[in-house]
Amino acid sequence: MAEPLKRLLNPAGNERGSRRRQQAWPPVDAVAFTRAATHGLDDLEMKARALHICAALETTLPPDFARAAAVLQAAMQEPEPLQGWILWPVGEFVARRGQGEPERALQVLHALTQRFTAEFALRAFIVQHPALVFATLQCWARDPSAPVRRLVSEGSRPRLPWGLQLKSLLADPSPTLPLLTALQDDASEDVRRSVANHLNDIAKDHPDVLADWLRRHLPGAPPERRALLRHASRTLIKAGDRRVLAAWGLDRAFKGDAVLTLEPRRLHVGESFALSLHLVSTAARRQKLVVDYAVHHVKADGRLRPKVFKGWTLELPAHGQRVLVKTHSMREVTTRRYHPGRHAVDVRGNGRVLARVEFDLLPPRAVGHSVKI
Repeated sequence: MAEPLKRLLNPAGNERGSRRRQQAWPPVDAVAFTRAATHGLDDLEMKARALHICAALETTLPPDFARAAAVLQAAMQEPEPLQGWILWPVGEFVARRGQGEPERALQVLHALTQRFTAEFALRAFIVQHPALVFATLQCWARDPSAPVRRLVSEGSRPRLPWGLQLKSLLADPSPTLPLLTALQDDASEDVRRSVANHLNDIAKDHPDVLADWLRRHLPGAPPERRALLRHASRTLIKAGDRRVLAAWGLDRAFKGDAVLTLEPRRLHVGESFALSLHLVSTAARRQKLVVDYAVHHVKADGRLRPKVFKGWTLELPAHGQRVLVKTHSMREVTTRRYHPGRHAVDVRGNGRVLARVEFDLLPPRAVGHSVKI
C-alpha cells in the first residue's frame, strides 16, 4: 500500500529543517522547534500538518520578519539546502507574518518556489496587496527560472486545489490575462501546463473568455500551444459549449445511429457497470467526434443531477462503425456520495446527446455478501 501523502510532512523533515535554520541563525532553539512541530503530528492530515509546523516556526524564529526572512533564505541555500514538502510550512509562515513587509516577503517566495512551491502562500498577498503582486508577477513572467515563471500562473489561478480561493479573480480574471499571454508559449512544459489549468479555471466562470482566447490564439498555433489550448478547453468541451467545439472543428452533429447498452442495469453502491456504445456512420465523409458520457446521479432531494466524464476522441470513417466500451465505478469517494434510486447514463457526441439508458442503483450490499462486478 502506498504511503499516505501526509507522511511527506514528518518528524525527520522537522529535524532537518530545524538543523539548517540553526546553522543559519544559532539562537534558533532547534530542540524546542522539533518538540513543538512533532507533538500531535500523527493525528493530523496534510494541510493541518503544514499549519501545525508553521505554528512551531512562529514560536522559534526571530519576531522581526526581516530577520526571520533572512534566516529562512539562508537555510534554503547550499550546502545541504532545504527543499521539498517540508518547505510548505515555510510558505505558510511567510503568508502569515510577511503581510506588513510584502516586498521582503515576495523575495522569500521567489527563493521558496525554486525549492518547493510558493503557490499557496502567494495567494494571501494577492488578496492583501494586489497591485504590488501583479507588478511583481509581470517581472517574474520573464524570470530565467522556470519554477518562478510557473508560480506566476499557478499562484494566481482562481481555483487552485488546496489553495485560498481568489474571489476577486473569480469575478474578474482580467488581471491575469496578460500574464497568461506572456507564458502560453513558454519553453517549459510545466509552465504551459499551469497556463492550461489556469485558463480552464477561468472557463468555469467565464466561458466567453476562453472562447475569445481560442479565437485569437488557436489559428496558426504551434503544436505546443495547441496542446495547451486543448487541455484548457476540456471543461467546456465536456459541457458541450458550441463556441469551443466550433473552434476545434467539433461543432457538427453526428450523422448516423448510436446504440447504447449498459450492463448490469441493477447494481449496488460500490459496484461497477460497463457501457458499450455502437456508432454507425451514415455520412459520406469522415466525422471528427468527441464522445463523453454523463451519469445522472440521484441526489438527496430525489432530483437527478448529471456529471460528465471524459470518454473518447475519434475520427469515424465515412459509413464506418466503431464500438466504444467503458467501465464506470459507483464506488463512493470522499467527494461523492451515492443515493439509491433510478439513475441514468447518456452519451454525448460533440456536445449533443446521442443515446440514454436508465439503471437502478441499490444500497450497498451487506458486509460479507459476495459482490458481483
